[in-house]
Amino acid sequence: MKEKSIFRDMYTLLPLFISGLLCVGLGVLLWQKTSVDVTFISTLEEVATVFISISGFLGAILMVYIVSSAMGMKRHRTVAIDHLSKVTQKMHHFRNIIELLLRSKMWLSGLKEYIDEEFAGLTFFEVKEFYKGKSKLAIEFLQETHHYADTENLYLELKSLLMTHPKEKSLPEAIKYPRVYANEIVQKWLEHKCGSGLWYYFGYKYGIYKESLDYDAVFERHQEKIMALAHRIDAEAFEDSSFNEVFLSKLGEYMSQEVIPKLVQFQEKTQHSLPRMLRYLYGVFLVLIFAGVLLPLLYLLFAFSILALVISYAVVISTIFFISISLLPFLAREINR
Repeated sequence: MKEKSIFRDMYTLLPLFISGLLCVGLGVLLWQKTSVDVTFISTLEEVATVFISISGFLGAILMVYIVSSAMGMKRHRTVAIDHLSKVTQKMHHFRNIIELLLRSKMWLSGLKEYIDEEFAGLTFFEVKEFYKGKSKLAIEFLQETHHYADTENLYLELKSLLMTHPKEKSLPEAIKYPRVYANEIVQKWLEHKCGSGLWYYFGYKYGIYKESLDYDAVFERHQEKIMALAHRIDAEAFEDSSFNEVFLSKLGEYMSQEVIPKLVQFQEKTQHSLPRMLRYLYGVFLVLIFAGVLLPLLYLLFAFSILALVISYAVVISTIFFISISLLPFLAREINR
């Protein structure tokens, strides 16, 4: 990894270094030429207008491209925000369901007290990441002899879905439903496949856990509310569902495979900074405008030293050379990122 980083830096710095040498060498050469040949100054002045026109034309093309790209990004971001809003609402409904399940009586007697009191402050993420050695409580929990048929992990997982930040140690009395979920918690949900526990316990391994998870103990009015929320999440996916182990398994699978990944995807799309390609082109645009247009224009208007034209020509020519040797490798790196 370190070797790749060195090569990446070399591919970035080498064209810049060569172009810098060209700029200095060309500047010195032009300056010496003006000292030796007086008529060369007139030649530089005559070319200045053409030079300004070329630099201005190239700068205008770049400006139009940069602005149009930025507007395109804005449109894509607007679409992404719209999608994010819909997916976030689905996540709200799902967490509402989780809250009802978590506070229900479907758990074995004593489980809630065991987790919330004996292991107060323990989170699902700490248990899953016990190997990092950051939580002694997680290690103690894993070494403990449990008496709740391994449903402790499902309880912790559902609790994690009601958190709004990975560092939260306990749930508030009133569960928060933020306008936008923090990236940190969404990434944790995705990383640890939160929600898939419902599929595992009520689907894949339900035969083992059915005596330990009594979903019929969920109040009937809460069952009806859960089904209504599920239809809001996806009316088509849960059209023929009724409140049972099949539904709970399907719900967990749907959320862990469909909703949470999309939540991550759309949040990333709405938070992207300006692409490196546009920053690269904007840098070229600035050089062309300042060195290729403004500097020679100021020379013509205010009779600056001929050094201004020398610097202008040297900088712009070396910049064009830099683009010619760096653009293709830059594009290749961007495509392979």
